[in-house]
Amino acid sequence: MPLTCDPLLRVLRNPTDSAQLNLSQWDLLLRQARRANLLSALSERFLHADLVDSVPPKVRKYLDAANMLADANRRGARWEVRCVLKALEGTGIPVVLLKGAAYVLADVPTGRGRLFHDIDFMVPKARLEQVEQALRWQGWTSTHLNPYDQRYYRQWMHELPPMRHVKRGTVLDVHHTILPETAKLHPDPEKLLSAARDVPGFPMLKVFAPADMVLHSATHLFHDGELENGLRDLVDLDSLLRHFGDKPRFWDDLNHRAAELDLTRPLYYALRFTRELLNTPVPEAAWRQAQQGRPPVLLASLMNALFRRALLPDHDSCNTWLTAPARWLLYVRSHHLRMPLHLLVPHLVRKALRGKVDTEKP
Repeated sequence: MPLTCDPLLRVLRNPTDSAQLNLSQWDLLLRQARRANLLSALSERFLHADLVDSVPPKVRKYLDAANMLADANRRGARWEVRCVLKALEGTGIPVVLLKGAAYVLADVPTGRGRLFHDIDFMVPKARLEQVEQALRWQGWTSTHLNPYDQRYYRQWMHELPPMRHVKRGTVLDVHHTILPETAKLHPDPEKLLSAARDVPGFPMLKVFAPADMVLHSATHLFHDGELENGLRDLVDLDSLLRHFGDKPRFWDDLNHRAAELDLTRPLYYALRFTRELLNTPVPEAAWRQAQQGRPPVLLASLMNALFRRALLPDHDSCNTWLTAPARWLLYVRSHHLRMPLHLLVPHLVRKALRGKVDTEKP
């Protein structure tokens, strides 16, 4: 099976190619997109390219339903963010939204058709206890109550244990930086927070600056090892780069900021695979600058082979016999990047004994 994973990647690269699909190919496209959590994003691309009327009627109903789901997701995210701000209004602590909620509230194209469940945001580490207490008063309670899990998050991770609302069931991930403190890379959270930008109409709400938004997305995808939504996250990067790429000095700022934040390696992978899989327009000068983050030759060859397989949807039409080993190796890599061996080995043994195999949560 070719690694291009037609027809999904083909249409993501160029939506007008959908005119050449027969109904059987459309059926495969929908199944691949649904598996990749990209059906709503695909529908948005057809809308943006004014191609909806050319979609076969049997397919159109699925895209219409995906649009309705994305609209409901956006409304829910805005409501939940307002609830968070209300809970924290007496603290005077700015909230910096991350990932999906940030794309929606900042009204960048990446947020249109982007589905997500949790609300992620970042606050200064020194204010975590105050933030957690304020959220508790408004109905959010900590999950992962096992003493080891609590210590795992609070001592080593970059976020509190997830907090779930007792009535609505919504989940908050409260971060104080973007990578675990035990990780090999150490982006300075103060630099990220100080450069964050206000969200119009939402007092005390901010999102990362454009370059930082791209770098966080790249770091989340290529460092965390959470690849169930790998292609969706790569599509996020493609959308962010296309949107911000027309702004003056963006590409110079992006490479400079990656060096400043110790994130040149994630940026290299982000530009390599958005270019290769989605034909993202990256200026040659920016790509040459990004080579500063390239790993040694042998490691680069191995990582390229692994990510080419692992980033595709987990669908029979895209998988080969090498897909599962590639994802497992990247899972192990993500833990190695996240924790030193003297912490990692006991942690993985404990997870195995408890029967919890989860690529992100303990």
